[in-house]
Amino acid sequence: MLITSAGLEAIFQGYSFIFNEGFNGAKSHAFDIAMKVPSEDGENIYPWLGAFPQLREWIGDRVLNSLQLHGFKIKNRKFESTVAVKREEIEDDRYGVLKPLFSEMGRATRLHPDKLVFELLQKGTSTICYDGQNFFDTNHPVLDENDKETFVSNVYLAEVGPAPFWYLLDTTKFVKPLIFQERIPYTFQSVTDDRNERVFLRDEYVYGVRARVNAGFGLWQLAYASNLPLNQYNYAYARNQMMKMRNDRGHVIGVEPNLLVVGPYLEASARRLLKATSIGNIDAPTTGATVPGVAETNIWYQSADLIVTPFLP
Repeated sequence: MLITSAGLEAIFQGYSFIFNEGFNGAKSHAFDIAMKVPSEDGENIYPWLGAFPQLREWIGDRVLNSLQLHGFKIKNRKFESTVAVKREEIEDDRYGVLKPLFSEMGRATRLHPDKLVFELLQKGTSTICYDGQNFFDTNHPVLDENDKETFVSNVYLAEVGPAPFWYLLDTTKFVKPLIFQERIPYTFQSVTDDRNERVFLRDEYVYGVRARVNAGFGLWQLAYASNLPLNQYNYAYARNQMMKMRNDRGHVIGVEPNLLVVGPYLEASARRLLKATSIGNIDAPTTGATVPGVAETNIWYQSADLIVTPFLP
């Protein structure tokens, strides 16, 4: 084809359409567990993390609850994916062979928040959150009703050997366990001006996607992690620990565990726990060994939604 500005714009619009098809066709779970927060700078500060507003009976004057400023920051990161198309590919009308590439670029872009969010979740036992402790930790500081510091755990670890983690979350609140911060949304772009140095020197056009985003931890109170066997006993224990969660001054937060997150390794265990109406063999509480038994009703059937993500082991 004869290369003109109008022709290049038409090709860009075609690639953009294919990119969006790939983007919209991919299934993402990132925003099931993370709240999207806009950013207007290089980083966001979240001073309100840890504050759980509560109502009390109004007797006398109002009680003013001072907001503890934690100064937790999430810095934006820049991401890109770029494809260079030789000028002769367009001159010779071969640009159509690149359609699958742009479709895949769209799919990968849609799943990029998943990659950031679930890989961060996996690092929760070794990454600091707003209170100065690891997001999944045995010693989160909380004040009791007498203003005495106590320590709360949101992790249940196996004593021996590494094992895959599973995560129980409460995503029913306006605030989520994780944060997805967006400074510049994912944008499909092109460089096709002959006056551009790269176009002139390399005789190629550039198409790609760019974004400034990042993921960070929100409220640890809404998340629980364990690498013990995923069975009815350990699942029940995790639910109980979450629902007992209290904020400063001893008020019950009202945590409602509603989402189980696992990687492919634990998919079978998770589906048996949440999707089977009955359980024929019982798992031992700590070892996970299967003990033959009479089939019984699975009381945890559909007690939580399930996400199986390839971004976890």
